[in-house]
Amino acid sequence: MSDNFAIAATPQAHAADIEFLVRRGMTKGYQIMSLLAPPLYSAFALSRYGRAQFSINRVLRATWVGGSIGIVGGGAFEYVRSAYSNPHKVRARRIQAAYDTGSIRADDHSTIGGILLAVLTPAVFWKRASVANLILGGAGIGSAIGLLAHHGRTVTGDPAPRVRIPENPVSGQP
Repeated sequence: MSDNFAIAATPQAHAADIEFLVRRGMTKGYQIMSLLAPPLYSAFALSRYGRAQFSINRVLRATWVGGSIGIVGGGAFEYVRSAYSNPHKVRARRIQAAYDTGSIRADDHSTIGGILLAVLTPAVFWKRASVANLILGGAGIGSAIGLLAHHGRTVTGDPAPRVRIPENPVSGQP
């Protein structure tokens, strides 16, 4: 058990933990901003410019730009949070994130939705938007729909199974 503690206390292990958590923060930032960007942009555009200036192209562009901002913001937030924290606490957060089946299932649903709508959105709205906005915006909207599907499954009585986290020798307890 002391060998695991010695390995976990190395700077390389701390850097790997930070990398894992930054990637997770980027994923969560993309999912949340892809969920929030379309309704926020639609409300802003309709109240500010009216229905005449509202278009599918602009909503799709706002979706992928919002998702990009979420990637940068989520990654930066998680880096600052993790890089300047105690390595033992960062390791414990990484282990907890690795065993969080609800979060893993949300990521899976989000990925599936993103891939599906990245393909289906150009097929449906081909003449209404540019190709880049169709693919990237469709992926963002699909990611948001996948995230909503995960939360819908959880609310309707199909929660992700709980996994017991194994003993954590890194928490400082012998």
